[in-house]
Amino acid sequence: MRDIVPFGRKGDFFPSFFRNFFDDDYFPAMSNMQENFRVDLKETDDNYLVEADLPGIKKEDIDIDFSNNYLIINAKREGTVEDKKEDYVRRERHYGEFRRRFYMDNVDESKIDATFNNGVLKITLPKLNKGNNKRRKIDIN
Repeated sequence: MRDIVPFGRKGDFFPSFFRNFFDDDYFPAMSNMQENFRVDLKETDDNYLVEADLPGIKKEDIDIDFSNNYLIINAKREGTVEDKKEDYVRRERHYGEFRRRFYMDNVDESKIDATFNNGVLKITLPKLNKGNNKRRKIDIN
């Protein structure tokens, strides 16, 4: 009875074996296949603030649209890895498209501003009715 350990701690051989087998130079990391870019959303009395982490993506490969109260961020990543060793050459191309979509009400579309610096996209969406938060506290029974 003393050797019983919850699954995933000691003796977790098979999941780590498959993770290490597929996470090498010939297969992309499995964890990266399902992830999208990270976004922080903040609301103030005057604005909505959006910060998106897009490392390794060029400014010209980012598209931002605002339509029907939806902010849509599209990004494309293209890259080539070339590894030359002794008497062989390996070239790999990586390509991926990412998309995030957020519903935002009460936005002044004509004053939306965006900047991109050091892999961080910052979008400011000014509110039409500033300081008019239609919030109420809901009690839990």
